[in-house]
Amino acid sequence: MSEIFASLQGESTRAGLPTVFVRLTGCPLRCTWCDTEYAFRGGELLDLQAVLDDVAAHDLHYVCVTGGEPLAQASCLTLLTALCDAGHSVSLETSGALDIGSVDPRVSRIVDLKAPSSGEAERNRTENIALITERDEIKIVLADEADYHWAEQQIAAHRLSERCPVLLSPVAGQLHPARLAEWIVRDRLPVRFQLQLHKVLWKDARGR
Repeated sequence: MSEIFASLQGESTRAGLPTVFVRLTGCPLRCTWCDTEYAFRGGELLDLQAVLDDVAAHDLHYVCVTGGEPLAQASCLTLLTALCDAGHSVSLETSGALDIGSVDPRVSRIVDLKAPSSGEAERNRTENIALITERDEIKIVLADEADYHWAEQQIAAHRLSERCPVLLSPVAGQLHPARLAEWIVRDRLPVRFQLQLHKVLWKDARGR
């Protein structure tokens, strides 16, 4: 376990909701714009009950399991189910490079499609797209206009917006948010623009 903390959800359609974040350690990807490299290694080994007790102590309904790449840990699936059983509304933030098919169906899966500038686009597991339901979401982080056009192609080719909400985000410090917003409006793209709310509020502070 890398960290467990309470904050406002900064991304997805749950943005703004008070949420407990459960960040698991480890990730097989190395995206060029990653902002959570501290979760690649280290952390603390906790048993399931200790995690559930920590989450319960925050007294919040919404829980987000994130990383790193949480699905890189086999016990993540057990954790997700246990959190749902405890009555939480659970979301999972995953890179989309690993199979999402075994995730508890009560969990909202936020699947990240990696654009070319991430350096990890070839790791996208396209088989996951067929598993996406309306309770899930697809997130694409963009660093430049080439990434944007790539995202356009993916949305059209896989009819992503007909499956679930699609969210486009600019890489902080690389793509100006207003430019992305203008492209989306210009092209009438059926997506939701999003900024990382936690960075607007607290910049890069950990545990926020």
